[in-house]
Amino acid sequence: MSYILRTINLTKSYNGKEVVSNVNMNIKKGEIYGFLGPNGAGKTTIMKMMTNLIKPTCGEIEIFGEKISDTSYEFLKKLGSIIEYPVFYERLTGRENLELHCRYMGYRDKNAIDKAIDFVNLKNIDNKLVKDFSLGMKQRLGIARAITTKPEVLILDEPINGLDPIGIKELRNLFKILSNEYGITILISSHILGEIEQIADTIGIISNGRLIEEVSMQSIKECNTEYIEIFTKDYKKASYILSNNLNISSFKVMDNRSIRIYETTISQSVISKTLILNDVTIEEITKKNSSLEDHYLNLLNGGHINA
Repeated sequence: MSYILRTINLTKSYNGKEVVSNVNMNIKKGEIYGFLGPNGAGKTTIMKMMTNLIKPTCGEIEIFGEKISDTSYEFLKKLGSIIEYPVFYERLTGRENLELHCRYMGYRDKNAIDKAIDFVNLKNIDNKLVKDFSLGMKQRLGIARAITTKPEVLILDEPINGLDPIGIKELRNLFKILSNEYGITILISSHILGEIEQIADTIGIISNGRLIEEVSMQSIKECNTEYIEIFTKDYKKASYILSNNLNISSFKVMDNRSIRIYETTISQSVISKTLILNDVTIEEITKKNSSLEDHYLNLLNGGHINA
C-alpha cells in the first residue's frame, strides 16, 4: 500500500492537556480523504502539525516517505493548503496575491495563475482589491493559491465555508478532477457530510482528539441499511400500531417526530395503510438508505462520545 501521508501516534498537548492523542492516519496517494469530527475535536491542530505550523508534543508525521522534523521545509514545495481560513494582503488584487505566492514558492509558470483562477471560476478580479472580496471569493482565491504551484498534496480545512450551493458543487467537481485526472492527494475537512460523502475515498473520524475510525467510503456504502422513515406528530400512537398491529419490533423513534423502520418484510404501502386506518396522521413516508451522516452520528453518539 502506497501512503503519501501518515501520522504515527501523533500527539499534541497544551499546558499538560492532550488535545490530540496518539492519532494514526494513513492517506493513500491520489485519494480524497474526508476528515470529520465535531468542533474542537482536533482536526485543525492535526492539519497545522502536518504543515509544520506547530510542532507535535510526540509522535511522527511522514510525508512523501520522509519524516517531518523541526527544520523540514522542502516538502512544503509539494504541498498546498488552507488552514482555518485563507489570509491575504488585503490591499493587493487577487492576481497580485497569487503572483507574490508564486514568487516566494520559486514557481515560474506564467500560465499557472490564469489556469488556477479559471479552475475555481473567479471572474473579473484583476482590478479588485482582496479587501473588497466576499467570503466566498476569498475561499475560491485561497483554493486557487493552494493549487497554483501544482502540489502533490492538498490539505484543506473547511474549504467550502461561505460558498453558495452552486459554488459548493463547482468545487466538488474541481476536487474530483484534481484527484482523478491529476493524481493529487486531498485531505479535506468539512461539516457538510453530504458533500464529503460524494467525493471521499476514505473517511477519518476524530473526537476528543482521538481518531475513532478510519474506513473506506465504499465499506460504509456496502453496510448501508435500507429503512422506511415516517414523519408524524402521532409518534407514540404510531409506535404502538407498528408494534401491536403489524408485529414490527425493528424500529426506532428518532426525534419525537420521525420513526425509522428497519423491518424489510412488510411493504411501505401496508405500513402506510395500517397507520391511516388507525387514525395516525402521516406527514411523509419514504424509503431510504442510511448515509455517511447516519454512520457518523451513530459512531459518535452510539459510542457514547459527545459531539
